[in-house]
Amino acid sequence: MTTQHRFLHRAASERPYFSADGESYLAGTQLRHLTKDLPLRVLSREQFASWQDHGYVVVPEAVSPDAAKLLLEFAWDFQGLDPQRPETWYEERAFRSDLDRDLFVYGFVEAYQHQLLWDSRQNRRVYDAFVDVWDCEELWVTLDRLNLNPPNVGNRSRSFIEPTDEGFDIELHWDVDTTASVPPQRVQGIIALTDTAPDEGGFQCSPELFRRFDEWKLGQPADRDPIRPGADRTEFPVVRPELKAGDLLIFNGMLAHGVAPNTSADGVRAVQYLSMMPALEEHRELRDSRVRSWRTLSTPEWNATLLGDARKHESLRYGPAELTDLGRALLGLDAWHGRTR
Repeated sequence: MTTQHRFLHRAASERPYFSADGESYLAGTQLRHLTKDLPLRVLSREQFASWQDHGYVVVPEAVSPDAAKLLLEFAWDFQGLDPQRPETWYEERAFRSDLDRDLFVYGFVEAYQHQLLWDSRQNRRVYDAFVDVWDCEELWVTLDRLNLNPPNVGNRSRSFIEPTDEGFDIELHWDVDTTASVPPQRVQGIIALTDTAPDEGGFQCSPELFRRFDEWKLGQPADRDPIRPGADRTEFPVVRPELKAGDLLIFNGMLAHGVAPNTSADGVRAVQYLSMMPALEEHRELRDSRVRSWRTLSTPEWNATLLGDARKHESLRYGPAELTDLGRALLGLDAWHGRTR
């Protein structure tokens, strides 16, 4: 969050979740140990058990392949790239900052409020899958972007990004402080817009490290890196779940994960980043910021890496998305309590 808040806010759900920023949460029970009160809607019992054991779950065709195709076409068009002409993928451009260059290398698409993104966000099957993992209905959807990652060569080579020995590593990292005495709870997700081949990179993770984390950490030094695992990949293999266009992958913030480079000749990996968190309706500043971003198409403020497109901001391209009743609640425009689910 760009604004720091000293106080925890309780989510609108009956199950007690608390957060300062709507990104990570404190709860009496970690998600991997949660006992369900609500009936499962999308996940099978086997999928839910695997989610808790391995830290991720794949929901096949959470959105239709046709919807994924439309989002993929939008990602190309928004950036002015031609999927049939690879030379357009690497045209020279000026960058506002090192961060702007890094985001280009990683393939981020600076669109947040287009109707097609909201169509995924207010998709009932997507919503129900997140209800399953949080065991609460009162959720807010993250206002996030797309990713379109061609082969990492030319001016999209990862060699342009200065390597570090500690801290964030795009190839494998945690999204929460794993050294905290009470680890915060965080859930993230991606919707695949393409069928991703192994050499096209994409999401990778270490489910065995998630499963054996408590055992592993006992052998680690007290000053270990809180967000970059130093685990032996022979003992804790890194895997790449197979995703088809339209599939939703949901993962726990305690799952070490990352994005492998695209080493293919001409393949492209594309996803929509989409997650849902317990709704912090009493956090008026956060709620107002979310509604304002949707209404004016301003770049969301929840993360300093969200920059907005430098060439032509999305607010100059199209108007606000139309929201369903579900979408209005997922944004924070309407309160959850008192509405029909």
